Amino acid sequence: MKLGSIERSFFHWLAVIVVTLGCIAAKDHWGWLIEYPDALIFPFSDWLNVMMDWMVKHFGWFFMGISWVLEWPIWVVQKILSGLPWAVTMFLFCVVAFVATGWRLAAFTLGATLYMVVIGYWEESMNSLSLVAISVPLAIFVGFSVGVWGFYSDRAERAIMPALDLFQTVPAFAYLLPILLLFGFGTVVGLIASVLYSFPPMVRNTMIGLRSVAPEVIESGLMSGATPGQLFWQVRVPSCRKQILLGVNQATMASLSMVIIASIIGGTSDIGWEVLSTIRKAQFGESLLVGMVIALMAMVIDRVTCGLAQRSNLYDPSEKTVLQRYRMWAVAIIGATLLFGLAQVFNVLADWPRDNVWSPGRSMNEGLTYLIVNYRPQIEALKTSAFFFVMLPLKIGLQGAVSPFTWGFALTATHKVVYALAMAAIALWCGMRGKTIAGIVVMLFAVFLYFGLTSIPWPCVILIYTFIGWKIGGRALGLGTALGLGFMVVTGNWAEAMLSVYLCGIAAIISFVFGTTIGIWAAHNDKVSAFVRPINDTMQTMPLFVILIPFVMVFKIGEFTGLLAIIAYAFVPAIRYAEHGLRNLPETVIEAGNMMGATRWQLLWQVKIPLALPVMMLGLNQTIMYAIAMLVIAALVGTNGLEQIVYIGLSDGNFGIGIVAGLCMAIIAIIADRMTQGWSKKRQAELGLEVQ
Repeated sequence: MKLGSIERSFFHWLAVIVVTLGCIAAKDHWGWLIEYPDALIFPFSDWLNVMMDWMVKHFGWFFMGISWVLEWPIWVVQKILSGLPWAVTMFLFCVVAFVATGWRLAAFTLGATLYMVVIGYWEESMNSLSLVAISVPLAIFVGFSVGVWGFYSDRAERAIMPALDLFQTVPAFAYLLPILLLFGFGTVVGLIASVLYSFPPMVRNTMIGLRSVAPEVIESGLMSGATPGQLFWQVRVPSCRKQILLGVNQATMASLSMVIIASIIGGTSDIGWEVLSTIRKAQFGESLLVGMVIALMAMVIDRVTCGLAQRSNLYDPSEKTVLQRYRMWAVAIIGATLLFGLAQVFNVLADWPRDNVWSPGRSMNEGLTYLIVNYRPQIEALKTSAFFFVMLPLKIGLQGAVSPFTWGFALTATHKVVYALAMAAIALWCGMRGKTIAGIVVMLFAVFLYFGLTSIPWPCVILIYTFIGWKIGGRALGLGTALGLGFMVVTGNWAEAMLSVYLCGIAAIISFVFGTTIGIWAAHNDKVSAFVRPINDTMQTMPLFVILIPFVMVFKIGEFTGLLAIIAYAFVPAIRYAEHGLRNLPETVIEAGNMMGATRWQLLWQVKIPLALPVMMLGLNQTIMYAIAMLVIAALVGTNGLEQIVYIGLSDGNFGIGIVAGLCMAIIAIIADRMTQGWSKKRQAELGLEVQ
């Protein structure tokens, strides 16, 4: 019965492959299979532009009023943070860090803040922090309110969840233009963009937290006579405080990641603006040093908020004395007052002298220049080989990539027949042995590798991905995939979408393989784990523009440069999820494997990895999301997919073109998200694990 089912599935896929090959053979006769007719393209972008013009004309005064109101709290926080001596602010940060987790974090916070002072960017750091200080509370308020609404209303939840997917997957540059048109140019625009990007994590965590409250706790509150308001604020919220604080943590980190983009449209003298200034001057060393400020700021805030979330569930005895309960407040007030007084006497504690600023930026630039000059032949060889032998075949297929100029020979009929027979034999062998999925993967890989993703007719690509979605997630996912891909076709963005999928796909696969390998190593070696963690933190919090600079300087402009930049940003989730999945396996399963006499490698490949694979697939999910996020930044170095259209829409002031291209990128991300999550849940169910 099982074998028959597998065989039927195999032949279903064989039919899809046959239809695809038939369309490829007919594409020269039916041109619409490759290029969707211009006459049938829906003018969605024009409709959106008309709507935006109407909004600006009739409600522009309202949004400009909001902008004026929001400018004041930003100005007040900037004055407070900039007005306090750096020694006072640093001390208060260290006290908060100590309260969160203890001396280690306090020492790290001291080092991080001293770094900002010593390299001469303290004032700019405080300007960036002021934006975060306003955007995070707004994001928390909006996210908490929407999350509560979704918790109490199933109808609201059905509308909220797709909206959150769009906010988190539409590139920020796509919705910068409408924000600029509505709110005008200035710091508030960056604030609004930060809030829109950072409130979705708060919504998700609020809903998850409120749903996780045990029924027994609710029943206890009801039996105590609590009113609905008391039940919510005094029972539900305290019970899920840890989950809500994790939402605060994620919202804060998301807000920090928007600092650079906020600087582009805000024009504020902050860290983001300094990063952009050094990037424009191609100063790798200086941009890296400034980018480290944001990375350190993010690490400190991440550790503090995580520590406070962990402490929220600790028991706090009520018999503490007033001094014991408020001793840290007393330390903060007394210490800050003392340092403020000292700063009036010793000016170095208030304003770090420019003569004492330390910056190894020039040495870093010289080191990179030395590398480029002395290893140029090796660099060019690596770039050329990767482009001709990996990227180009996947883009236009072996039929177009193999030539005497690139590979040293031309494809002959013999080559084609041998290739087809070899791939067919491998796929058939897998199918006959019951490995249906492996056979299907071989067939699809053979078709895509020979013809190239950008050369396969669009109906065939839609058919293949729709069938994959149907097999993984049922009718709903299959239909959603078909509609999403169809939207790209009817809006005239199909060719650019395939270019984005091609580049992002290569980067995601390489990032996942590399990151998972490191994650497996780290899961079995505490020293490797301790070494990798700060690298992960740095790469995940470093501004995306900064990641781009060294690759541009070494490999120049081109798709290969964009590919490396995407990989550098997207490999981190694969490491984290692989390590997490392997470190949190049931001990009983590991013990059972050891008792059966399994070797170390057998235990890894036949027990641990199969059980941890669902969690690793979530790592693939996040790797794809990170790759798409970095893809938009990679457009600056010459990529030509949807990300380039987003930039064109922003630079030309064309809201419709930019937002439609952004929606297409969001569709790609959402389809990838649903498929990987669906596969992960399906695999967990097959293994008898709790579906998360």
